Amino acid sequence: MQVTEEDGGRLNAFAKEPRMEVMDASEAGSGNSKVLFIGGAVLVLVMLAVAVGIS
Repeated sequence: MQVTEEDGGRLNAFAKEPRMEVMDASEAGSGNSKVLFIGGAVLVLVMLAVAVGIS
């Protein structure tokens, strides 16, 4: 960790960040995002059906 001293004698520690990795378009996983979108839509519809059923 990198530590610097601020005004007034306070110490401020900065975490070491991981290196960035550049992904190719083929590694983006567009299929996974479609599955998440469809799953989220189904979840919203189920929640609406439960709310209508309760009321």
